[in-house]
Parts: sequence; C-alpha cells; structure tokens
Amino acid sequence: MKNLLTSIIFVFVGVLVILSCKHEPPLPPLNGGTGGTGGGPGDTLNPNPYPCDPDTIYFSQTILPLLVSNCAIPGCHSADAAEDGVILNNYENIINTGDVRPFDLDGSDLYEVITENDPDNIMPPPGDGNPLTSEQIGLIAAWIQQGALNLSCNNGDCDTTNVTYVSKIEPIITAKCLGCHSGSSPQGDISLSGYANVRDQSIDGSLLQAVQHVGTATPMPYQSSQLPQCEIDLIRIWIENGAPQ
Repeated sequence: MKNLLTSIIFVFVGVLVILSCKHEPPLPPLNGGTGGTGGGPGDTLNPNPYPCDPDTIYFSQTILPLLVSNCAIPGCHSADAAEDGVILNNYENIINTGDVRPFDLDGSDLYEVITENDPDNIMPPPGDGNPLTSEQIGLIAAWIQQGALNLSCNNGDCDTTNVTYVSKIEPIITAKCLGCHSGSSPQGDISLSGYANVRDQSIDGSLLQAVQHVGTATPMPYQSSQLPQCEIDLIRIWIENGAPQ
C-alpha cells in the first residue's frame, strides 16, 4: 500500500512539472540555415532572405555595389591589382584585407581612408572617379557600426512594368556603374553618365552582354558577381523596349 501511494505521488508531481513547462517556438538559425540572413565572415547567404528592414544596412544590396563601383576598379583594389594588398570585390576580401573591424568605426582603416582630408591618402584618389558622397560614407559607417555583417534581404517581387531609364535603369547605373564609368577618364573609355551615354552602350548589345557575363564584353561589375537577376531583367526589358527615357 505504501509503495502504491508513493508511485501515485511521483506520477502527480511529474504531471505538474510537465504542465508548468513553457515551450518556446524554435528560432531560425542565423548563419547559413533555412530562414537565416548570414552573419560573420564566411557565412553563406540564405537564398530566401528576410524582407528588407529600413533600419538595417545590407551588405549585398548596398555596401558591395558601392565598394565594387568605387574601389575595386582596375589598377586599384580589384583582385588583379590588389593595391597595398587590399581587395574589395567580395565580402571575404573586404573583411580579410579591407581593414574593417566590426562595431569599431575608429579602428577600421576603410572608414579612415574614405574620410581622410589629405588628398594623397583619401580614397578613392582624386581624379580616379567621383568621390564618395556624404551619404555613401554614412552608409559604410552605419554598416560597420552594425557589425559589418554579410546580410542580404528580399525587396519583394521584381516589378518589370513601365521600365524607363529614369524610373528603373538610372538608379542601377548610379549605384553599380558610375564609380568606374564616369568622370574625365572613365574605365575603358566608356562613360555611363547620363541617358545618352547609357543608351549608346545599349544599342550594340555591349551593356547587356556585360551585365549578363556573356559575349565579348568585359563582365560587369568588374571581377565581381553578377547583378541581381531582377536588375539584369530590367536592363534587358528596357533595351528590348527601345531604351525609353
């Protein structure tokens, strides 16, 4: 009888413990797993990233195009030139050789050189293209302060309606191309400043070949990954529609 009573007490206590437990839903993995958005050096970007957060600076959408267009250019910080041993054409190289210290703005040499007052030390060097704007410098600073993470995001469905130069193409060219292809000495003697120059490059097919990494045109962005498929599609549709302004 005593053993039976003891067993009943143990069962009752066990039920109470189970009922008192709070089971939290599992959190999605942060680094390379399904639903993650990447993290530190070497992380694999999730192919289906979260929607973009306006308060977050995303490496893939904002920082990489900025550095590739303005810094990873031939003769400077591209993979073949590697000026001063610094390559700025992908996340791993930017972190490993670009002197970026997550959360440490003052300790990041990348930030120091883009805010340098000495014309002999500032980057990009005067005359090599357009200087970084205060907005672009602010984006790099915010990215470093947020941890210099390898994040990507999803802006939603690709809107391929009403594809004109002003509405869809000019923002791509400005963000991804003008760092190399503007100023008095554009790379390859190809200027993409303004509608007329972009249209001229589209007529013979060289612009589309370059962004698709096909044909005889030099793949663009230079020594870096292709533009997002949506942006390539927008350029293709714009050209097929007669390159309207």
